[in-house]
Amino acid sequence: MTVAEKLARLVATLDGHDALAVAISGGVDSMALAHVAHSHARTAMTAFHAVSPAVPRQATERVRDHAARHGWTLHLVDAEELADPQYRHNPVNRCFHCKTRLYERIARATDLRIASGTNVDDLGDYRPGLEAAKHHGVVHPFVEAGLRKADIYAIAGALGLDDLAALPAQPCLASRIETGIEVDERTLRFIENAETVLAALLPDAGPTRCRITAGGVVVECGALPAGADRERVERRMDALCGEDGRRFAGMRTYRRGAAFLRVLE
Repeated sequence: MTVAEKLARLVATLDGHDALAVAISGGVDSMALAHVAHSHARTAMTAFHAVSPAVPRQATERVRDHAARHGWTLHLVDAEELADPQYRHNPVNRCFHCKTRLYERIARATDLRIASGTNVDDLGDYRPGLEAAKHHGVVHPFVEAGLRKADIYAIAGALGLDDLAALPAQPCLASRIETGIEVDERTLRFIENAETVLAALLPDAGPTRCRITAGGVVVECGALPAGADRERVERRMDALCGEDGRRFAGMRTYRRGAAFLRVLE
């Protein structure tokens, strides 16, 4: 299919709903879904975005900016996931507890059917958040339209949403904390600050993460720096960790979901 045909399929899927409450994280998937629903489908779209210590402030700023520029009706909600001890304890299904709180908050604010930016590629992962979505009757238009992550980037580019088309994957900050390590606001803020510093030091390193592990703080990069560049990053991270009472445990190559630990059966 061409990009135009994929967009038409998505629009047809959205047009099957009179109105939707789109849960927007600030990433390319949910943002692109909101744009298509608002500007290309007959669906009446209301946007909901969770403001939380686990959501990068840049993501919230991006959502606010797009809503203001494109005329979305936007509601900011506090999912209060840190008030949930099951979430804070960071079990293997932490995302189930997070998404449950989010969908409950949105459902309290509207009677509209909730839609997510889940795409076909997501179905191949262990995604406990999808179980929470199922419990709340959340629909997944990208999945219904048979669209993958690459298709969403292509649609964003075709619609002139250049900032979204260039946006790297950016899951919530809690995803950097190794399973079983407590999630708290201080740690989330440390991660956000560290990744802001890393982005300035390593603009061309590809995916970059600040992982909180049982052995200390680990920096992951798609392309590891070498020589003086690496020494500069290590000195800066060692200082940041020291200021926050943490141990810097070094650098390694980026691995998607490396903080997520599951017992293999």
